[in-house]
Amino acid sequence: MAAPPPFPAPPPPQPSGGIVGPLPVVAPHFCAPYVVQLNVQEQFGLREGDFLITDTNGAVVITVKGAFISIHNRRVLFDAYGNPLLCMKEKVISMHNRWEVYRGDSTKSSDLLFTVKKSSIIQPFKTEMYIYLASNTSHEVCDFKMNGSFNERACSFYLGNTNTLIAQMHRQHTATSVVLGTDHYSLTVFPNVDHVFISALVVILQELHTDKND
Repeated sequence: MAAPPPFPAPPPPQPSGGIVGPLPVVAPHFCAPYVVQLNVQEQFGLREGDFLITDTNGAVVITVKGAFISIHNRRVLFDAYGNPLLCMKEKVISMHNRWEVYRGDSTKSSDLLFTVKKSSIIQPFKTEMYIYLASNTSHEVCDFKMNGSFNERACSFYLGNTNTLIAQMHRQHTATSVVLGTDHYSLTVFPNVDHVFISALVVILQELHTDKND
């Protein structure tokens, strides 16, 4: 088995979210012991849902490949070496815009890692999403949550149903994004938090925005 890719480059010191122990969702080696700063850029092309995620040095950390325009509900997330890490699949018949995320490029129930869904059906301005790990079958209390704004393209990520912050995302305006009409985000992942897991949530949030405007 190939060695896991190195951590993204560390940025200058920033405030942490107060998390002490690692929070692995995809894998423990994706939990860097420092703040991870990433840039998430939507890619313009034939496929819908392509993203490029880089670190502060511009090195590719993650790529996301969507489906061609005829198929809207599947995204695969790859590491820098082209190995599939996650498969994100939208439930076509779902009142809460539910997404299921699996290990690798699988969609088998045994490979399910977590489920993401809206906390309520009607959310005209703000979006609140609940994340449930595969082991949390009752879905009574979420394991993580994210609150975002479609208009501002800003989002905060929390541990469980608490105010403990684990990551933040903000939209950036670049020349390329303005010309092509694509989105570019700055993503801050706090120490010991799985940056691949958070990156997947950013992609899902963007997909919800795209669906809202279709």
